[in-house]
Amino acid sequence: MGNWLERNIVEPGKLPLLLALAAFVLTFLITRLITRMIRAGRGPFRNVSAGGVHVHHVVPGVVLTLVGGFGAVAGGRYGFGSYVSAVVFGIGAGLVLDEFALILHLADVYWTEEGRQSVEAVVLTAALVGLWVAGFAPFGVNDLDQDELQDRGSVISTVTGNFLFALVALAKGKARVAILGVIIPFVALFGAIRLARPGSPWAKRLYRRRPRARARSCLRAYHHDRRWLGPTRRFQDWLGGTPDPERTRALETH
Repeated sequence: MGNWLERNIVEPGKLPLLLALAAFVLTFLITRLITRMIRAGRGPFRNVSAGGVHVHHVVPGVVLTLVGGFGAVAGGRYGFGSYVSAVVFGIGAGLVLDEFALILHLADVYWTEEGRQSVEAVVLTAALVGLWVAGFAPFGVNDLDQDELQDRGSVISTVTGNFLFALVALAKGKARVAILGVIIPFVALFGAIRLARPGSPWAKRLYRRRPRARARSCLRAYHHDRRWLGPTRRFQDWLGGTPDPERTRALETH
């Protein structure tokens, strides 16, 4: 284990990235635990207010992200200072993305259906950074051998092709597949060749005069959501807490 860590993490300069990822995930888990305890009225934790204004934890998160980011830029990839900056950055990023939905909607949607977007953002970010730490290069360049890497044409064509596949998947309403496809090229290809989701830009433009394709798209999306929506919601509830239906309805009426 020690040799693997030295060869694959320390020597390539990935230790700060690994520390930032660990701090990011732990901060999110601890933050969710504390907020759930506050919501249930248990433990010593309470909401923080200043002058009658509720201070969301995204505020210290932004400060820590700035401090850690600038510290990492100044410290390079090696040395104790870079490791500390990486941890500080990971903590700040965890606090910020835990309230990603609040930033997106400019409203306190933490315990609503919209608040699930924060959990999705954290899981997706952790997965992508984890792939980067594990050695997956973006756009599938890691799949090329040394001779191919020396050929600029092969690299450019690989990057361009995978990028186009990811763009097509994104246009078809498959954002997660598109993002993962940046790291794993065959995922983007799979998303690009399949039917677009109804309501996506691709479906609105290209299925407008194709009723059969539009019907197949709706049917496939229905079966996909029926199969995966339940497990996804249960995972999100377990990880981030169950949304408050009354609060969700109250926000929808405004």
